[in-house]
Amino acid sequence: MIDAQRDYAEYLDRFATAIGEADVGAFVKHQGHLIQKLDPEAFAARNREYLDLAGHYLAGLERGDTVNDLVVKLIRDHAAQLVLPSPV
Repeated sequence: MIDAQRDYAEYLDRFATAIGEADVGAFVKHQGHLIQKLDPEAFAARNREYLDLAGHYLAGLERGDTVNDLVVKLIRDHAAQLVLPSPV
């Protein structure tokens, strides 16, 4: 539970630094994406999805798999939503 709280606090710090102040639920533009400031529950779900996608992507690269453009787009979209630099 403490990790989830820490991760959300880090997200709020990244959001404030990159975008500025906005209410939870507000939509803002970031890295060419329209993103919504997430509440803790929505953040936890999106963060899990992002970590799973990025993990599968990196494992596929190590195996030499062909990467679908849709997977790359999803990773970039999730990274923007979480105010993270995209790994792809």
